[in-house]
Amino acid sequence: MPVTNISTDSILAKLKIKSLNEMQESSIAAINEHNNVLLLSATGTGKTLAYLLPLIKLLGPANNKTQAIIIVPSRELALQIESVFKSMGSDLKVTCCYGGHLRETEENNLKQPPALLVGTPGRLADHIRRGNITTDSIETLVLDEFDKSLELGFQDEMSFIIGSLKSINKRILTSATEALEIPDFIGMTDTVKLDFLQDKSEETGLTIKTLLSDGKDKLETLFRLICMLGNRSTIIFCNHRESVERTSNWLKEKDILNVFYHGAMEQQERDVALCKFRNGTANVLVTTDLASRGLDIANIRYIIHYHLPGSEDIFTHRNGRTARMDASGTAIIILSPEESLPAYITATEKIELPETSTLPDKPQWSTLFIAAGKKDKVNKIDIVGFLSNKGQLKKEDIGLIEVKDFFSFVAEKKIKVSHTLQLIKEQKIKNKKIKIAVAK
Repeated sequence: MPVTNISTDSILAKLKIKSLNEMQESSIAAINEHNNVLLLSATGTGKTLAYLLPLIKLLGPANNKTQAIIIVPSRELALQIESVFKSMGSDLKVTCCYGGHLRETEENNLKQPPALLVGTPGRLADHIRRGNITTDSIETLVLDEFDKSLELGFQDEMSFIIGSLKSINKRILTSATEALEIPDFIGMTDTVKLDFLQDKSEETGLTIKTLLSDGKDKLETLFRLICMLGNRSTIIFCNHRESVERTSNWLKEKDILNVFYHGAMEQQERDVALCKFRNGTANVLVTTDLASRGLDIANIRYIIHYHLPGSEDIFTHRNGRTARMDASGTAIIILSPEESLPAYITATEKIELPETSTLPDKPQWSTLFIAAGKKDKVNKIDIVGFLSNKGQLKKEDIGLIEVKDFFSFVAEKKIKVSHTLQLIKEQKIKNKKIKIAVAK
């Protein structure tokens, strides 16, 4: 069977990556030579590319059936993998399946089987039961962050999915932590284990600091800390959804612009929050541990542990959002008077807050919501052209653009937004009147 004729160099050029790291090169070699590979490597080291590069070479463009499946614990990780795969520049079809949006949309996408299927356990199992996925042609299985899928209680769905895949001859498992035992149903035998977790503290640019709070309620301390850090990209981790919203609302009342993110939100609400954080409309994200895995957001400078993490693994994954791919970052643990550092956190530098607090500068960007996306045949070039011609915007006035299936987001310089909306309110994109407004 012919394989995809696309060179690694051309893929790296499209992704604007100069070279692979040691872990990625070792992973590629192992996956090429062995059928069962377990890759352990810290968050942010490039594991997605470490298995996608050899995987894409296994996919035959002439084969009109699904050939590989990637199972992940969260929709965000699924969407990230889909995005990377599409950016690699092959003509191979990829379909992403996850809960929180219409199953019918995915069913339509699956009518023409994709070469690669990416998804969460619950939704993938549902499609298999409905006969939407042809399982007999799938020969490669990837379980990304497989330990998290097991922790989240997806064992039954994963067992059902893998039990339905009768033609698997290559298995690739990845994790950022030394996980629990691999269940027998995965079928890993003669496993080649690549462990790049050693000396991770020496390899990363992560600095860990502590901050003592005056009282049990740390909100005032958090506010003063954000004022000291300025308008740098910051994630604040809380242990509960209620705490996330309470903290976010309190900071808003103190005039700290932020967004929040947790698992009980609707998918579009989550998309809006993450987009605003990614594009600089908000520099502060308040979240649960849902955001500790699967989010690949560049240039996050600070991680704040507002609540102590529940385990060393959680601490590792939270911190993995910063100091990624040779960048530097700082994790700050806020301690109340009755709290102490867990044994797995070694002595850290203590932060002293200044006596007076000055609010950080407000972000210069705002986010526009456009009620059209990929399914409406609207792409980034269409949006840039529309905003440039009809909205009279210059290149530097337009920031990050994200195009989803049925809607899109565009970062625009805040001072231009009001004038732009006035200019485009009666205009059409691709001959169609489409709602455009500031994203809420």
